[in-house]
Amino acid sequence: MTQKMLTSADRKERLSLVYVKALAARAGFTISEPDLDRDSIDIDVSIHGGEPQHPALDLQLKATATLGAGRNGCRSFPSLSIKNYNDLRCPTQTPRLLVVLELPQEESRWMMVTPEELTLRRRAYWLSLQGHGEVPNKATVTVHIPEDNRLDVEALQTLMERSRNGEVF
Repeated sequence: MTQKMLTSADRKERLSLVYVKALAARAGFTISEPDLDRDSIDIDVSIHGGEPQHPALDLQLKATATLGAGRNGCRSFPSLSIKNYNDLRCPTQTPRLLVVLELPQEESRWMMVTPEELTLRRRAYWLSLQGHGEVPNKATVTVHIPEDNRLDVEALQTLMERSRNGEVF
């Protein structure tokens, strides 16, 4: 077997990028990745050309095989860094969202490639932390993501429309 250069965390991160890029491509949106991640933004989804408001979303991407089970209509993500939490909760002109890709426990099931299809397993959820309060935690915080906040092509289109209309998330 060939030695792996990427850690499991690296591979999860790359799959979260692939997931969002695929959704954006299918929805007809452009994406860009900042050269430096200083503001907890991994990817920018936008519409350019013919759109007067140029709607956009700034996304912080995470991936996990241990997303907390649904309780009270929410899934729990227990390891968001305080830096990410604070960056995502501050008011900005472009909406900033946390996107958490849920992967199966077994790494061999994360992605399958056959002659007929490419399958990336599970789903991603989105959460706006804008307006959330300070927390006393020093390292990480658990956030609760509504199960209805699944990120798929339709949801991404709706979120972009909300951005176009200047809605508060």
